[in-house]
Amino acid sequence: MNKLEVAKLYKEIKKRYANFDASLQAVEEDLGMLHDIPYDVAYSNIRQHIMTNDFPPKISQIRGRLGEQIERERMKESTAEHFANLDSWSAASKPPPPGYWEEVKRKIRGEADA
Repeated sequence: MNKLEVAKLYKEIKKRYANFDASLQAVEEDLGMLHDIPYDVAYSNIRQHIMTNDFPPKISQIRGRLGEQIERERMKESTAEHFANLDSWSAASKPPPPGYWEEVKRKIRGEADA
């Protein structure tokens, strides 16, 4: 986020929590801890916080659990890719040629062709 986005976010918080410090100084001080968080993620975290908490959010609550959110999205994509692979492998699979399993069983038993 940039300074303007942090200020917008703090203005939103100030509407709900009168004792929240939304001053320019607070914005500038906190910008360093919020610069790597996308505005929409922080805004979503703030909205959730407002709905569930009586006290103003702290920096950690504004940041949310971005790392976990990113990992969750990565795992969802990985899972979708894996299921797509399973579907394509299933569609392309063919039964083994006639006599294949009998041949495997003979080899396991140690019966080799002479």
